[in-house]
Amino acid sequence: MLLNTENGENEEHFNSAKTPTKIRESNDASKSLMSRMDSNDAFSGSRTPGSVNMPSHKFKSRLENGSPATPFSQRSSKFKVQFVLNKDLPDPVINEPLEVISEDDVVRRLRPIEYSDLQVIHMGVKPEKRFMFDRIEAKFNVLEKRIKDFAMIVAKNEGVAVDNQVSVASQERTFVIGMVCCDGEGHLNDKSVLLQGSVEFSSGHRVRLDLHMLGRFSLFPGQIIGVDGHNLSGHCLVASRIVDSIPMPLSEDLFKSHEREPKRQVLDGSTQPLPKKISVNPLSMVIATGPFTTSDNLSYEPLVDLLDFARKKQPNLLLLMGPFIDSEHPQIKQGTVDRTFEEIFAEEVVVRIEEYCEQMGTGARVVLMPSTRDCHHEFVFPQSPFAIKGLKDPEHQVTLLGNPGVFALNELAIGCCTVDVLRHLSSEEASRVPAGVSSDRLARLASHIISQHSFYPLYPAASGLPLDLSRSPESLQLTHLDIFITPSDLSPFVKVLSSSVEGQENSKTLCINPGRLAKGMYGGTFTDLLVNPVQNDQAHQWPENAKASIIRL
Repeated sequence: MLLNTENGENEEHFNSAKTPTKIRESNDASKSLMSRMDSNDAFSGSRTPGSVNMPSHKFKSRLENGSPATPFSQRSSKFKVQFVLNKDLPDPVINEPLEVISEDDVVRRLRPIEYSDLQVIHMGVKPEKRFMFDRIEAKFNVLEKRIKDFAMIVAKNEGVAVDNQVSVASQERTFVIGMVCCDGEGHLNDKSVLLQGSVEFSSGHRVRLDLHMLGRFSLFPGQIIGVDGHNLSGHCLVASRIVDSIPMPLSEDLFKSHEREPKRQVLDGSTQPLPKKISVNPLSMVIATGPFTTSDNLSYEPLVDLLDFARKKQPNLLLLMGPFIDSEHPQIKQGTVDRTFEEIFAEEVVVRIEEYCEQMGTGARVVLMPSTRDCHHEFVFPQSPFAIKGLKDPEHQVTLLGNPGVFALNELAIGCCTVDVLRHLSSEEASRVPAGVSSDRLARLASHIISQHSFYPLYPAASGLPLDLSRSPESLQLTHLDIFITPSDLSPFVKVLSSSVEGQENSKTLCINPGRLAKGMYGGTFTDLLVNPVQNDQAHQWPENAKASIIRL
């Protein structure tokens, strides 16, 4: 109504709302501002008549850096090592500068980083894939396929029939396959466990699972298990043994990648051949997970310090996992920012990544992965890769990966997912450990992901996670990995998980939770990983040849 100036009535009403005092104060402030601008013309240079010389974003960042020190910048300990796996292994030799170009010893020419072959095995969901079309039929098909795939592998390895119905009463011992469910809306416990059979074998019937005979178990909703026991009444299955882990199938595309010509993805989606070169030197990686800025500002000081660390360390790969523009940041939640989310991402993150790639040379590789907490990206899981317009990457050093995603670095299979599945499993797990027996809970939670062959085996999904099973169910399937990176708000760790793989006994996966790079107003943690080369006849030594450090920023 105030904008409607028809007949001048609303305009007069709007003007009458201003007091003369406020008008005079406004005019005085405008005159004072114009006088200061005129006096500073000689300093600020020429300007367009009628315009105001506002400082650029980079200049404002420098002004902010000159403001009083933040709690992050005042921290006493910097790059302090908290934990080291295989600490006896030697550190890599850092290349020293060949020559100093500038007199102030700032710009240096570094020895080139050795080229590493990076191939995206599973990029994730395509950017144009639609979502919010998650139908009940699609959810049913995904869950039914998980049960049937699990049953086929168990039948092959256990040598038992897996087509028995879960709800058929029998005095004989039976072996059934099903999915763990909860009988209510609360958290799972040993008294509320139900087993839901497949539609093909059990018509989708559910039966109560009695666990009193088991001395040890670890269950969560959505877990696919095999149960050996008795069902005398047809309503309660008394379990005497539970099979919750199956052999991990090998990925043919991953382990036969050396037989085909390596390619790289360019911005237009096409591929180009790359020269094949497998490194015989140690392979180094720096792994960090967002937030990349503290909660009291958007200056991205933790990201700046991390890139400085990477410039000194000169890793073959810098893996950065979202959130980059955190939806839980106070300024983002309150809407007090004066830039769009895309502008913040481009000016604070992308520009710094471009500068890092240009300084480190063509051998340096960077992988970017989104998070469901990124407000400038689509809010759905699984996620498609970032679509960065105008990315300056002439040497194709930056790889955009979906969430979750799998890639191979010099024949090293690496999988990562930014959803905090460990915390979600932790809140839903029901477990029993014999008295006096120690148990590593974090390793047990991480083992569930490997044993269930899924990046997110929990169902129903945790509250707040926009899981769309019909979008790309194959994105959640997990094959054999050498390194599995699962960021979480739980304590950072580096664990060696053992599992059986077809054709391999006691295959090991290095599981890493790098923690968060920023925690509140203070610095968090990241991971520095060094992998020494292993000969084909020494593959059993993995991951004894890997040195992983949890470092506090």
